[in-house]
Amino acid sequence: MAIYHLSVKTISRSHGRTGTGAAAYRAGEKIMDERTGEIYDYSRKRGVEYSELVFPSGVSMTRANLWNLAEVSENRRNSTVAREYEVALPEELTSEQRKALAVVFARHLTDRYGVAADVAIHSPSRGGDSRNHHAHILTTTRVVTMEGFGAKTRALDDKKTGEVEYVRRVWAILSNQALEQAGHESQIDHRSLQSQGVEREPMIHLGPVAIAMERRGEPSERGDLNRGLGSDRLMKAELEEAERISAGTAKAKVQAKEWLTTQEQVKARALAQERAEQQEREAHEQEQLVREKAESRNRDRGGMKL
Repeated sequence: MAIYHLSVKTISRSHGRTGTGAAAYRAGEKIMDERTGEIYDYSRKRGVEYSELVFPSGVSMTRANLWNLAEVSENRRNSTVAREYEVALPEELTSEQRKALAVVFARHLTDRYGVAADVAIHSPSRGGDSRNHHAHILTTTRVVTMEGFGAKTRALDDKKTGEVEYVRRVWAILSNQALEQAGHESQIDHRSLQSQGVEREPMIHLGPVAIAMERRGEPSERGDLNRGLGSDRLMKAELEEAERISAGTAKAKVQAKEWLTTQEQVKARALAQERAEQQEREAHEQEQLVREKAESRNRDRGGMKL
């Protein structure tokens, strides 16, 4: 069953992040940040199935050039240098169909906001859910033209504009079109549970302690509740509420059970992916530290010989 997932995040200096580092990690490349001199080398990263840059008409540059320009165009310490759209790609589609879907969505963002988009499709992590095909789409926060970087795009910064909901709807429409064209009956829905007529208690807020435990791979009580592992009563209540959507008909019961299964899959995939990416980042950072220490020792030895 196709699953809806689209999250919009920001890459901000206030959190110690850079556009160059984010792009290098997601595309599995080596990029030097010309502003800071730092080198982000993720060329040995596994799981990057495909990457592509999508530009407004007439614009063309390399990935390194794009994100270095994005960095130097911002002067503030807390500047937001990139925006990320993380989407779940329907596992019913083929690799080529998923690639086409991700690029079409990126092109839509480019056409609507005038930004540049960097698409990176990741395969499911080893040992994780084999259906967890997904894409990371980084976009600039400024308009990109043949003359360079222009004004900031503010529409997505304000919830009152409705742009985030618009983007969520577009992803559902494009995904459903791709599924239909590929001959699949599965469809996804971007709407909130309330909009869909699903009445259920909201997920429990994890809080910083539980989040830290989950990221270390240690299950927390609140995390178990959100995954449906901590309370049979909670799961039964959710099922009963979902089944009441269409007055308890047999079809509604099937749909309700499918919906609950889907929610559990989404949560499990997101958690597994976050853990896998955290482990990869830590491994890469450790490798880079070892290399830097080795280079430092070699320089010291060379100096002693002189």
